[in-house]
Amino acid sequence: MRKEPHERVKMKGLRRKPTDAELAILRVLWTRGPSTVREVAEVMGREAGYTTILKLMQIMTAKGLVRRNEEQRAHVYEAQQPAEKTKRQFASDVLQRVFDGSAKELMLHALAGRRSSKNEIEELRRLLDEYERTIR
Repeated sequence: MRKEPHERVKMKGLRRKPTDAELAILRVLWTRGPSTVREVAEVMGREAGYTTILKLMQIMTAKGLVRRNEEQRAHVYEAQQPAEKTKRQFASDVLQRVFDGSAKELMLHALAGRRSSKNEIEELRRLLDEYERTIR
């Protein structure tokens, strides 16, 4: 008997990191709040079809990325975690895997990768000063 993709994910254990397509859906849910598949598809426009988004959201439910409310005829999905928590997890993962835990290396490479505005650099200084005050 052939297993559906979302059932295989359950059997392998939850893989919590969202793919690029799943992140696009999460962005819609973070912005709009709880939404049906049709509402997500409308926001995403021609990026993906309804059935593709439905299948992705089923997989995301199995992975624990979204919750599905089945009380209404059209199921309503919502992100399991707030955007900030997911972003923090991604940043932490990149920091550990790519930069061996060095925030300095991460920051240097992030800034070298593109031209930052003077305002953005000033904001980074302010945030670092604020962070430094909180750890004292």
